[in-house]
Amino acid sequence: MDEVFKALADGTRRHLLDRLHADNGQTLGELCSRLGMARQSVSQHLAVLEAANLVTTVRRGREKLHYLNPVPLHEVQERWIDKFERPRLRLLADVKRRAEEPVKPDYVYVTYIESSPERVWEALTDADVTAAYWGHRNVSDWRVGSPWAHRRADGSDVDDVVGVVVEADPPHRLVTTWVDPADESSTSTVTFLVQPYQDVVRLTVTHEGLDDTGRAQVAHGWPAVLSNLKSLLETGRVLSGIPWEMPG
Repeated sequence: MDEVFKALADGTRRHLLDRLHADNGQTLGELCSRLGMARQSVSQHLAVLEAANLVTTVRRGREKLHYLNPVPLHEVQERWIDKFERPRLRLLADVKRRAEEPVKPDYVYVTYIESSPERVWEALTDADVTAAYWGHRNVSDWRVGSPWAHRRADGSDVDDVVGVVVEADPPHRLVTTWVDPADESSTSTVTFLVQPYQDVVRLTVTHEGLDDTGRAQVAHGWPAVLSNLKSLLETGRVLSGIPWEMPG
């Protein structure tokens, strides 16, 4: 066991094991070319690994092939990991992996509106304006940490969506969480990015954290709502009919 830990203490030797794990049975020349090291240096490291029984060799004619031997590593795992913290370590490793994975939005929509960033921001945050093109009043003071509600504009005061303002940088960026008040088990996040582009505005909407049902709904809902918004800002009137009620 001491020889194993000694061998594993060196980063180059660990890298050699990784190379053999990826492509077992390599010659000294192959290992040298992939590591960019001199043959003598690689030979010395391989000798330490062989002494620890982490690498074994097989002759093939004049060549000597090097193979990873996982048995000592398995013994280390049984002696020093399995009986102690393996369940919690596995959980922590999974958390680390998930935290480091890049987040991919479930839905991205981009449109160009002949307007100003200030007017687009107002259209996203003013309750009366959102009622005109969305059929809901977006109600909040739009400060970071404040609640917001997507409230029906029919006078019933029913909130179909609620959430919290995560970021607010007028008139450039607005991030809110979205939760169904009737089922708070799932939370998604919507980001509005308002960017001036020449004489128009580029509005990008990303929706993250959706379940399968949510993905199907927003794929039809967002284009309808944002088309209505675009029409209102560019012509002063919304589209005829209710666009999100049209067949998908």
